[in-house]
Amino acid sequence: MTPIRRQPEVSNSEQEFLAGYDSSRFPRPSVAVDLVLMTVEDGTLRVLLLQRQEHPARGQWALPGGFVGIDESLDGAARRVLTGKVRLSDLFVEQLYTFGEPGRDARTRVISVAYFALVSAGTLRAALKSEAKEPLTLATIHTPWEGERGGAVEVRNGTGARLALAFDHAEILGVAVKRLRGRLKYSPIAYQLLAREFTLRMLQMVHEAILAKSLNKDAFRRRVLGLGEVEATGRLESDVDHRPAELYRHCPVTNE
Repeated sequence: MTPIRRQPEVSNSEQEFLAGYDSSRFPRPSVAVDLVLMTVEDGTLRVLLLQRQEHPARGQWALPGGFVGIDESLDGAARRVLTGKVRLSDLFVEQLYTFGEPGRDARTRVISVAYFALVSAGTLRAALKSEAKEPLTLATIHTPWEGERGGAVEVRNGTGARLALAFDHAEILGVAVKRLRGRLKYSPIAYQLLAREFTLRMLQMVHEAILAKSLNKDAFRRRVLGLGEVEATGRLESDVDHRPAELYRHCPVTNE
């Protein structure tokens, strides 16, 4: 007979396992969150940035962000940064992407979870006037690529001067623009940047700002009306120095 080999005894107690677990065997990267807060203003796509006051990248512009506390959730950290650094609350932000390229931060190994939100220009302009600890600006985004090809983007101030972006935030913004352009095809995301009532021209301007290209007026109008996403209000815009255009409102399409 072949002798039966006894397996070494293994504790079935998770408590005993955790008591003897050595977490120092594995390096611990830091985790951060960054907020991409975008809007459309004066026919251009813009993003809220702050100017760093400390090293590394002191003086450069960055997305509002911060490190995640050891007992803090990712969503909780995003809310804390939103209220603490931007002085905004009650905004719905969603996870965009996780960025973890080694060397993206000179301090240590940092993995950043980026959050994204489309915000009205008025709301972000109000944030600029708040008592934030770091200077804020609403910079214009310029994409050196077309469509959804992706890649880093540039940001410029009100005079057209290029702003230096910290860390890999040019790449983060590029992913946000790519995602936003893609969502225009299948979601009503553009309506988040419009008032409750709007003209078709206003809607077209939002699309053109996001896509960074001009659209044919007639073709755009046919497409929007054909989708059934808008309905006429029967009213005209007021207080304009041109012929008043018809006002529309968004009516979500159901699959029922």
